[in-house]
Amino acid sequence: MIDSEKPNNAADQADRSLELATAAAQVIEDNRGRDICILDMRHLTPIFDYFVIGTGGSRRQLHAMSEEIDDKLEKELGDRRMGREGYDESRWILLDYGTVVVHLFDEETREYFQLEQLWADAKKVDMTGILRGE
Repeated sequence: MIDSEKPNNAADQADRSLELATAAAQVIEDNRGRDICILDMRHLTPIFDYFVIGTGGSRRQLHAMSEEIDDKLEKELGDRRMGREGYDESRWILLDYGTVVVHLFDEETREYFQLEQLWADAKKVDMTGILRGE
């Protein structure tokens, strides 16, 4: 993103963060990910705006989702990933885009950590009409 495209106020930043979060969720759906949700974290922490959570059935599927999210957010939307964890183990891949954090789990690990329950005070973003498959 070039400087002239950077959000210049809190509302623009929130819109941009939601755009990134929904783009990541769409990539997860496009790759047949399951149980996709976006948690609005803005009122719970100043560190990031949204969590995107999705489940994959295999290491290969989790890798594909991770790589395609990178392509979508970096190449198409001009953002930059700040960090990636868990890629080699492929049970929980975390992609940090600053205002958006994407969590890609295998089924067992997602059930064990239960991020939606841990962050139960976070509002779930209504994805009706957001994802193409819905």
